[in-house]
Amino acid sequence: MIRSVFLGSGSALPSRCVTNDDLAQTVDTSDEWIRERTGIGQRYFAGEGETTSTLATAAARAALENAGVSIADIDLIVLGTCTPDLTFPSTATIVQHALGGSGFPAFDVAAVCSGFLYALTTADAMIRAGMAKKALVIGAETLSRLIDWEDRTTCVLFGDGAGAFVLGAEDAGPGEERGILFSQLHADGSHRELLFTDGGPSTTQTVGLMRMKGREVFRHAVNNLAQVLEDVLEKSGHGPADIDWVVPHQANFRILDATARKLGLPMERVIVTVDRHANTSAASVPLAFDAAWRDGRIKRGDLVVLEAMGGGFTWGASLMRV
Repeated sequence: MIRSVFLGSGSALPSRCVTNDDLAQTVDTSDEWIRERTGIGQRYFAGEGETTSTLATAAARAALENAGVSIADIDLIVLGTCTPDLTFPSTATIVQHALGGSGFPAFDVAAVCSGFLYALTTADAMIRAGMAKKALVIGAETLSRLIDWEDRTTCVLFGDGAGAFVLGAEDAGPGEERGILFSQLHADGSHRELLFTDGGPSTTQTVGLMRMKGREVFRHAVNNLAQVLEDVLEKSGHGPADIDWVVPHQANFRILDATARKLGLPMERVIVTVDRHANTSAASVPLAFDAAWRDGRIKRGDLVVLEAMGGGFTWGASLMRV
């Protein structure tokens, strides 16, 4: 059986770090207010010359180096983002060119905060089908360019960044657990008014600004994420006690804590970076994973579950033996 095996990861952040105190200089808020409600202490905002593609390219380079491969070895790029450089061409093709690649498929996936999970599952399916042997899977965002700075409850939540995985096709023998073991994705468009942008090329000819009803999103996030995690574990023949690490979408510490409690998982097994990165949408899962991979918490052989939920709503989870 062909499996998509994790070979390496990388991440990138903009040069400008913005603390809660920095935000309080221009927004009616405070460090205490933000930390108490979200767990966020700082975030990074893209500056002049920094775009989704430049961050994605930097994260991809770091992932290639970590995996010990070059762009010449890659034959697929799938990039999750809701903040592309341009309406078209895809940001994935811009990254492909920047890395010196050409000819192989490169495309974007738009699933907001679930974008990396959707991209990962797509790349996994193509590898299993024999359509690729080594893939770059990227989540990259510049959400600061969709923020309404008059919306004090929403503007403090988000940041910019990128993260990337390199996956490789490898044979796995009967009963051998390696790479991505099981994934499950969902979407429900009936809740689009709870988290959306108020513009788009076909409606307003603008990108629009972010709009969110936080209380309702929180409730759906906790329920949906707990359910998809339970489903993935059950269908893969595992239980919460088998999991070494959960790498969740870094939306809000309260959501991370509530989801872990619902599953009976200790927070000591949950990777948390929301305090330093804030919510980076599709970038948050690979950013958090890369932080734990590089500091040695996540090790080869660990059983790791990745999960996310975003506007749409979209949500999903993947179980992976690193």
